[in-house]
Amino acid sequence: MEALSFMVVSGFLGAGKTTTMIALAEHMNKTFGETAIIANDLGANLVDTNLTQTSGCTVTEIANGCICYQMDNVVDQLRRLRDKDNAVFVMSDIPGCGVGALDHVYHTLARDHAEEFKLAPFTVIVDPERLRMIMPEKADINLPEELVYLLQLQLEEADAVVLNKCDLLTPEEQERYVDFLKTAVPDVPVLCISARERTGIEALADFITTNTTALKNFSVRNNHEFELAEAKLTWYNRRMFMKTLDEGKIDMNAVADDVIEEIRMGLIEKKRNVPHLKTFATSGNGDFNKASLIGVDYDIEYEQKFLRDHKNMRMIINARAVCESRVLARIVDDAIDEVCERYDLDCQIFFTECFGMADEGR
Repeated sequence: MEALSFMVVSGFLGAGKTTTMIALAEHMNKTFGETAIIANDLGANLVDTNLTQTSGCTVTEIANGCICYQMDNVVDQLRRLRDKDNAVFVMSDIPGCGVGALDHVYHTLARDHAEEFKLAPFTVIVDPERLRMIMPEKADINLPEELVYLLQLQLEEADAVVLNKCDLLTPEEQERYVDFLKTAVPDVPVLCISARERTGIEALADFITTNTTALKNFSVRNNHEFELAEAKLTWYNRRMFMKTLDEGKIDMNAVADDVIEEIRMGLIEKKRNVPHLKTFATSGNGDFNKASLIGVDYDIEYEQKFLRDHKNMRMIINARAVCESRVLARIVDDAIDEVCERYDLDCQIFFTECFGMADEGR
């Protein structure tokens, strides 16, 4: 039996890992063979899983912890995708603050399952806005210095670096960003794409299917500094159902937008930030709204908006915030209450979790 190809996709919060994996899977399903995606994060009820399912790609989920520490589960999922779904190529992301999958995942698979799995290049996605934090201009985008350390580590870990969102750059800017990356991580290939516009995807697919990992040795230089960076972040996940009290149809795009705006304003009031907030809302029949925010100073980005008015919607919120867990929980609760009152909505909460990596008892 031919070995199943597997690739880990790393990258900072909001870099576009999921959108990149979807674009790759859609292309590779037509040109290479059945390609599947594993959505991974520290919490449950993931926006990324729901978004990937709307694309028609084969997707499974490994939640409640990074794949680095669930290797038996990873191997089981890979075998299932191979045997049940006939996948020939599988890619998985890791949480946006994640570092260490090269050691924990790649080296483990190479050591214990070399005949089963072929390891494609360990690929790190970066976006221009976050990259400016470590470029000569040292841009201040209101994130703690500890998180800059995480971005630097992720680049060092890469077999290949992919500069995403190139549609937002001029040709001159793109050349400058690429030149910086080639200096920052010499001997590591740099590719440019726009996952949203589907440009550069063919070249990226060719690269990852014709190359393998260098399987280099990589470890976190300073465990204390890494722990300090992780401690800055709080994970928040909520799944809920919202409906109009009079059962009339309204613009649910406005509702979703206002939920994000109220969370933004709450964070600004508390002088906190959110490196990545994602929402996914659906009312069935294929109509959905997917939005994201990469900081309180940025505009909301939409993958898709509702095409028509609805009287209800199911909504998932995933937030990765630079904010204490108790404070963030209160901000989101207040935002939901405000929006429900504004639009005369009833809201049923089915699932909520909010935790910081340094929270006592975690």
